[in-house]
Amino acid sequence: MQALTAKITKPLSISSRLICDDNSGAKLVGIIGVIGAKARLRRVPSAGIGSIVIVAVKKGKTEMVGKKERALIVRQRKEFRRGKERVKFEDNACVLIDDQNLPRGTEIKGCVAREIAERFPKVVAIAPSVV
Repeated sequence: MQALTAKITKPLSISSRLICDDNSGAKLVGIIGVIGAKARLRRVPSAGIGSIVIVAVKKGKTEMVGKKERALIVRQRKEFRRGKERVKFEDNACVLIDDQNLPRGTEIKGCVAREIAERFPKVVAIAPSVV
């Protein structure tokens, strides 16, 4: 997996709520696990832009509520460094993905971070804008 060019802070921990920004049927999800988190005794794993997390669907279609899914974080409110500048978004958002890291939905409602394009080109292909 490629390294990210920006220095991403990881503000989202377990039990954080995210907006699901695609048309897969989920509206609000909660983080229940982080894929590839480095372990430290009694430390809660955290995630940021470009992290793959395990989420539980809290609101959405009735057949999806309560299901466990994989998601990719595409926006975060906490600012992060991209070269000499700092970037932040208005909300925390994710996109549901499958085991091959392909998006489950066919469109994304909001913008995504440029760092996503390096690792997940298929997700960026269905996004309306990249910031």
